Amino acid sequence: MSVFILLFCIALLLVLIAWGRLHAFLALLMVTLAAGMLNGMPLPNLLKSVQNGLGSTLSGLLLVLVLGVMFGSLLSESGIIQRISGRLIDTFGTGRTKLALLLTSFTVGIALFYNAGFVVLAPLVFACAARTGLPLVYLAIAMAAPLSVTHGFLPPHPGPVAIAQVFGADVGKTLLLGLPAALPAVLLAGLVFPEFVKKIQANPPKALQMPEQMPDEQLPGAVVSFALALLPVILMLLGAWSSMILHPDVPGKQILEFLGDPGMALLLAVLLTLWVFRANHLSLLDNAITATGSAATILFVIAAGGAFKQVLIDSGMATDIGRWFAGSQFSPLLLGWLVATALRIALGSATVAGMTAAGIVQPAVASGHASPELMTLAIGAGSLMCSHVNDTGFWMFKEYFGLSMRDTFRSWTLMETIVGISGLVSVLLLDLIV
Repeated sequence: MSVFILLFCIALLLVLIAWGRLHAFLALLMVTLAAGMLNGMPLPNLLKSVQNGLGSTLSGLLLVLVLGVMFGSLLSESGIIQRISGRLIDTFGTGRTKLALLLTSFTVGIALFYNAGFVVLAPLVFACAARTGLPLVYLAIAMAAPLSVTHGFLPPHPGPVAIAQVFGADVGKTLLLGLPAALPAVLLAGLVFPEFVKKIQANPPKALQMPEQMPDEQLPGAVVSFALALLPVILMLLGAWSSMILHPDVPGKQILEFLGDPGMALLLAVLLTLWVFRANHLSLLDNAITATGSAATILFVIAAGGAFKQVLIDSGMATDIGRWFAGSQFSPLLLGWLVATALRIALGSATVAGMTAAGIVQPAVASGHASPELMTLAIGAGSLMCSHVNDTGFWMFKEYFGLSMRDTFRSWTLMETIVGISGLVSVLLLDLIV
């Protein structure tokens, strides 16, 4: 019954937005309340679940998104993004701009959480599109695919690490096996698939688009540009490294972890960029604050999506779907992927879907029927499948690039599905080899 309620709610949401022309924030809240009522949640519990979903989503995203937009504005207005995009295009050539973005995103994505990486790299996508004339969505997919793959497959991202801990998997071995599993997914979703979305028209908020191009002699140097742009990446990488490697008693561990928090890393990057460009920091700061206005609408929609996800969790959807799969006769790795896929479709959050699926199939790993490292990767792949209206990533991609619902499904959702399927195939092949 829960599955049918979920399908009805998704259809209702699409009707409210596409046909009723209702704002996504209001439509999501209405569907969230409908989902809770149809699942029989007491009204006080439903209200609390909505509030918890809104609060938990905003608490995890507010600093990252607002500071990320500010940092992106500073990088754009100061000429840093123009300098970096020019250097990348000069190095790879205009015809390989997509490849340049893909490699940059994969490198950055190993260290940055998805949301932080997205807001840092989005200005680079706008800059490359403005400089080359290539379609924005075409380049945006090349940037987003590697970030999604690293988020779902590779430690030190929290999802894979937490799932590995449930199974007792070796995190280092998971990373080593995850790299060859991630490569086909990145190439298919980030290099091949963009060729099929070239005609999708983007209409991003003006505050997020690139300013007018500056003369080369007014641009900052390449060393300064790359250093400032990569600062939050380096800080987050150091934080992740210290968390995984250093003993709790090692001096400086807490400082590295503090500075490596995405919000703190972006705050430090914003402050240092303002100091480097202190001669005109007031105008840069004014533009950055103005740009955060565009983040407000994005935050509202993402928060409502978080409320929808929380109601689905609190109403018992995860338990119902888990029980439905528990009696199946699939191979353990395929079962793990299917359970994670079903939960991802139902709940939206890749991390929640992955952790819930891990608990469901943990007995199969404990009994020795599946490699804990490969099961971690199989569930990671499934947790990325079929992203849709209850996923914050769906709304972030839609709002950032100003896409219609239909075009977001054609681009973002299909990209995530390609990542999930190719990840499963890679894991099954590794199971035959390892």
